[in-house]
Amino acid sequence: MKLMNRYYRFIVHLVAAIVIFLYYSQAAFASSTSIFFDLGIANVNRGDYQEALINFTEAIEKKNNFGAAYSNRCLVYLQLEKYQNAVNDCTKAINLSPNNTEAYLNRGLAYFRLGNYQASINDNNQVIILNPRDFRPRYNRGISYASLGKNQEAIKDYNFALSEIPSTNSISLGEIYNDRGLAFLESHDIQAAKQDFSLAIRLNQANYRPYFNRGCAIALSGDYKNAVRDFGQVILLNPNHAQAYLNRGVAYHRLGYQQAAIADLQMAAKHFEEQGQIIARGKALEIIKLVQQKILTNSVIALR
Repeated sequence: MKLMNRYYRFIVHLVAAIVIFLYYSQAAFASSTSIFFDLGIANVNRGDYQEALINFTEAIEKKNNFGAAYSNRCLVYLQLEKYQNAVNDCTKAINLSPNNTEAYLNRGLAYFRLGNYQASINDNNQVIILNPRDFRPRYNRGISYASLGKNQEAIKDYNFALSEIPSTNSISLGEIYNDRGLAFLESHDIQAAKQDFSLAIRLNQANYRPYFNRGCAIALSGDYKNAVRDFGQVILLNPNHAQAYLNRGVAYHRLGYQQAAIADLQMAAKHFEEQGQIIARGKALEIIKLVQQKILTNSVIALR
C-alpha cells in the first residue's frame, strides 16, 4: 500500500498556513509607490497572482529597497511555482529587514519545494528564534524533518504545533494530525498512526488524504475490509484518485473478491494513463495479470 505523497500534502496546506500572511510596512504608505503596493495586495487577495506580480515589480522599480514589496512578491512567486525567484526575493527582503519572519517562512517553503530540506529547516529555526510560540515554523520544520527521514524529530515539532495552534483552526489541526500520523506510520507505530488519521478525519471529513493514509495503515495491519471502506471514501471524495483504486483493488484481492479487484485495478490503470503516470499504469496492469492468473488457477483446482 502506497502512502500519500508528503510533498503534495505540504503544498495543499502550507499555501493556506503560511503564504496568505501578507507583509505590510509603514514605509509602503508614506511613498508614491504605495498605489502599486496596494494594488498588489488587492490582487493577491483576489487570487490574481499574475497581476500582483506586475504590481509588486512596479513598486520595486520605483523603490528598489522596498522590503515589503520583495516579501510579497516572494509570496506571489510561490503561488506561481517559481521557487528560485521566491528564494531570491525573500532573501532580498530579509537583507533589508532581518526580523521579517514571514520572509523566512516563505523562503523556507520555497527551499522545501526545491528539495533543499536543510535550508528549509534553517529558515524555520530563525523564525522560532524570533517568535518561539508560533506554531507554523514548528509544523514546517516537522515536515522537512520527516522528508529527511527524521520522524522522531518531526513528531516533536508536530506535538509543539498541536499545543500552540488555535483550537478553532480545525482544518490546520487536521493537517497536522495527518502529518503526525504519517510520521508514526513510518516509525512502525500503526496504532498511533490510525488514531491520528481518525482525528484528522473527524476535524475535516471533506479531506480525502487522511482517509487514504488510514486505509494504508489499516491494510498494513491486515484489516482489508476496513481498508476497502477507507479507499472507497477517497474515491467518493476524489473520483480520479488512481492510487486509491489500485489500493482498493489489492485489498479486494486479499479478501478474495477477484472480479471487484480487477474492476478497480482497471480503473487505476485508466486514471494513471490519463495522468501520464506510465510506470504506475504498467504496475497496475501487472497486478491485473496476477489476479487473473489467480482466478484461472482456482478454476482449474475447482474442476479437478
